[in-house]
Amino acid sequence: MSKSNISFILNKPQLSENIGACARAIKNFSFNKLVLINPKPIFPNDKILATSVGAKDIIRQSKKYDNLEKALSKIDIVIATSARFRNKNIKHINLDDLKKVNFKKNVGFLFGSEASGLSNNEISYANYTLQIPTNPDFKSLNLSHSLIIIAQYLASIIKSRSVPFKKSKKVKSASKKELQSMLNLCINNLDEINFFRPKEKRPKMLENLRNIFYKMDLSDKETRILSSVFASLGKKR
Repeated sequence: MSKSNISFILNKPQLSENIGACARAIKNFSFNKLVLINPKPIFPNDKILATSVGAKDIIRQSKKYDNLEKALSKIDIVIATSARFRNKNIKHINLDDLKKVNFKKNVGFLFGSEASGLSNNEISYANYTLQIPTNPDFKSLNLSHSLIIIAQYLASIIKSRSVPFKKSKKVKSASKKELQSMLNLCINNLDEINFFRPKEKRPKMLENLRNIFYKMDLSDKETRILSSVFASLGKKR
């Protein structure tokens, strides 16, 4: 999953302050692609640059188009944001569903103008509509607020997919030798009680046991504890 595949598309934005704030939000979470379609203010202008604060580079490298079709020509998956549920033959998703989106493709998040949002015609270009959960009695979000919520959520998804789970440095994984020694104790005890019946199934049962213990990712301490348990069970007999 790459951040470079993700674009934030503002359709007919009306306020310079919102455009600048959107650029800032994009950079806050290390994204870099801002696309504008028919912005009402002159683009760029001093107010946009001032509001973007440290994200002037996002403004300068952004792309501007005069219609939606051109803006989406290189986008594989379009996700339109909307505060309203559309009674259309289109898949409606929530933020958690973004985990299922194929971000190896070029994905564009489409935002409507501050005054009217996205029309049904503009929504028709989308693969999905996305609604941010809000107060049902007050659903309308500021343009830059909508964008930053989505940007933050996307960044968390990317981080969870790219950063491996880290154990404490004090926890040491068991070696294959330690695991095998523990497993042998278990098998010997099971052999003594004639557990593996019928005999012809023994190889498959051993294979299943190995699969269980090896995929558990046991620590050396956990392996020693289990070895002691199996040894004690053998003495009890």
